[in-house]
Amino acid sequence: MVCGAALLAAGIFMMGNGVTARALETEPDCKSAYSCDYGTGTVIYAKEETKRLPIASMCKIMTLLLSFEAADRGELDYGETVTVSENAASMGGSQVFLAAGLSYTVESLLKSIAVCSANDSCVAIAERIAGSETAFIDKMNARAKELGAENTLFANCTGLPKEPQYSCAKDVSAMLCELLKHEKYFDYTKIWTEDFEHPDGRKILMTNTNKLVRFYNGCDAGKTGFTNEAGSCLAATAKRGDMRIVSVVIGAENSKKRNAIVSSLFDEAFNGYENRIVLKAGEEIEARAAVAGSKVREMRLCAEKTLSVFGKKGESGDCSVEYKVEGLRAPVGKGDAAGEAVLFSNGIEVGRTKLVAMEDAPAFTWWDAFRETAKNWN
Repeated sequence: MVCGAALLAAGIFMMGNGVTARALETEPDCKSAYSCDYGTGTVIYAKEETKRLPIASMCKIMTLLLSFEAADRGELDYGETVTVSENAASMGGSQVFLAAGLSYTVESLLKSIAVCSANDSCVAIAERIAGSETAFIDKMNARAKELGAENTLFANCTGLPKEPQYSCAKDVSAMLCELLKHEKYFDYTKIWTEDFEHPDGRKILMTNTNKLVRFYNGCDAGKTGFTNEAGSCLAATAKRGDMRIVSVVIGAENSKKRNAIVSSLFDEAFNGYENRIVLKAGEEIEARAAVAGSKVREMRLCAEKTLSVFGKKGESGDCSVEYKVEGLRAPVGKGDAAGEAVLFSNGIEVGRTKLVAMEDAPAFTWWDAFRETAKNWN
């Protein structure tokens, strides 16, 4: 089985072990495209994947990512209300027509960004998190650097045309992959239509701009984009079984073509590749950890995260798991780290996870220690 991160050179797609990946039968009619396995990062297809291009509203992926991360840190609460500024209410393009001076919940604002790409909600959230959109943009660019997005520069939080501002298909994929770590994001992206309710009684019907959530089997999230400069763009993800694929298209002629291209990238992945689990999270492994200072002499261990290999269907490979087990000293609690498991495919490391204790190992009591000493004396 083919595993590992892919390398791209001279238009030839090389997997991490040197096996050439299958290309699409017809090159997609767009400026740039990128498709990869979410679990391993293995590249399935790439076209001009690092070319700097305008990405329109796909930049809202970063706006949403920073919002969910702020909530995780306790700096933003989904139930709190945000009073909309004149600046936020004045945004053009796609919007839910927020009224300046009125207050909306963070939940409703984030939902409107994810579902119908509301520019006014983006600015309202940006101002709430960072004090101003300008300060928020600094956070966006800093986070992009942390993710290794070397060909990305944000000039606003909406994706509306403004120079200089650009990204690339590979960077967009990295940002979406990071956003997908937040389960609450899926609560919004699966919505097809829903009313956005204003505090003054108005209602605006939101319709999901990502049509694939309804018309492609397994698609459950993504972000669209369109401006005259960027063309039609889409970053989306689909999951079937244990395999999740992320695909990005920049600069398609229209929304119908961008949807068709992303669908073909998904088809290529699901029809031609498979994801085989080698080590499943939570399942006991054969290796044991020695425990000092406890009646529990050997600790049962399991993997914290699932390790799997991804590659073409029907192709075998040499996969192995190396356990690096640490000696433990009591007290040990269930879930405590006890080493690492490293997955190799054809001699190349393709993943690793912590090994954790499956039970408690309390330290000797005074009486336990006395009995142990007596036992050894005898």
